[in-house]
Amino acid sequence: MPKHIAPKLLSWASEIDHGTIDQAARAARLPFVPGHVALMPDAHVGIGATVGSVIPTEGAIIPSAVGVDIGCGMVATETTLTAADLPDTLDPLMRLVERRIPAGVGKGTTTARRTARSASWAGRTPA
Repeated sequence: MPKHIAPKLLSWASEIDHGTIDQAARAARLPFVPGHVALMPDAHVGIGATVGSVIPTEGAIIPSAVGVDIGCGMVATETTLTAADLPDTLDPLMRLVERRIPAGVGKGTTTARRTARSASWAGRTPA
C-alpha cells in the first residue's frame, strides 16, 4: 500500500532518501499538478524531475519528467487475480521476486543494446 510521505505525495517505495522526497514534494506543489505525485519503488533523484515518479498535470507538460530513465526496470502485468486470491502476507513472494528480478544500477545487464549504444548522439554514453 502507498504511504503519504508529504502533502500530495504518495510512495510505493520501501526505502527512499530525503533528496528524492524533497524533489518530488516540490513537483507536487506545482499549481498545475492535480491530485498527487506518486513515487514508484525505484524512485530516485533525477535531473529536473524525480526518476521513477508519476507526475500528473493539467494544461502543462514537464519535458524533464518524460523519457528520462523511463521504466528504470519497472513492469506492470495484468492478471486475473483478485485480493481474495492472495495470501494474508506477500512476504514469501517478495523474497522470490527480489531474488529473480535484477534491480539497482548495473544489475542484470552485461552489454549495451544497439539502441543504448546509439545514445552517443546526445553526448551520453550508456551506463
